[in-house]
Amino acid sequence: MSTYVYGITARSHPALPEGMTGVGEPPRTVRVLTAGELTAVVSDAPEDLRPKRRDLLAHQNVLAEASAGGCVLPMRFGSVADDDDAVTQVLTERAEHYLERLRELDGKVEYNVKATHVEEAVLHLVMAENADVRALAEANRRAGGGSYDDKIRLGEMVAAAVKAREAEDAQEVQGLLAPVASAVSVGPESTGWLLNVSFLVARSSAEDFLATAEQVRKSHAHLDLRVNGPLPPYSFVEPGPAQPAGSTAGADAGAQ
Repeated sequence: MSTYVYGITARSHPALPEGMTGVGEPPRTVRVLTAGELTAVVSDAPEDLRPKRRDLLAHQNVLAEASAGGCVLPMRFGSVADDDDAVTQVLTERAEHYLERLRELDGKVEYNVKATHVEEAVLHLVMAENADVRALAEANRRAGGGSYDDKIRLGEMVAAAVKAREAEDAQEVQGLLAPVASAVSVGPESTGWLLNVSFLVARSSAEDFLATAEQVRKSHAHLDLRVNGPLPPYSFVEPGPAQPAGSTAGADAGAQ
């Protein structure tokens, strides 16, 4: 039977509550696999696992319970290995990397920050900052709306200015938040967001980070800034040594 992997801890990590369950219907019993100085929190993997709400919550609950006793390297939902031996093989072959990550991530959490433009506000900003756009818009207005070509040209100029502003705003917001964080991980680009970045933050600095994010939100009224956290530090488990062939233990551990 395949093995579902929730996370990786140090061997010295406190024992999990007896009878703890995780994903699956009925829920599979959570257990641990040990290799050297590392332990993986696992269960049997259900067949045809899908990201249903119950299983997503079960995955999160196992990580929350494990994290209460100390640092855990969280695996993404759906991390499945061929069997228990495949998991212990990964623990053995990647021991140095995982032990380094446990040391680095101890006492830290992840905050994911996404941002998008407030359309009307950013259009006003672009008009205020770009003399050429203002001039063409005014010329079109005086001409009763302008010719078809002039309208197209104005639309293209506005779109280019907004696009440039997206890059500027993303760089600026990341630059303002990064000094309050221990590390930064840029997530994949996604439609609708000009910024998708995760920040590794010491628990003791969380209030400072959130206060800084609130200052950025107030000073950038043309942005819709969304902060999600504290989260397990998913984005900071990887990168690391290449994963052994034939095993998915640790798959997606660092994706955002």
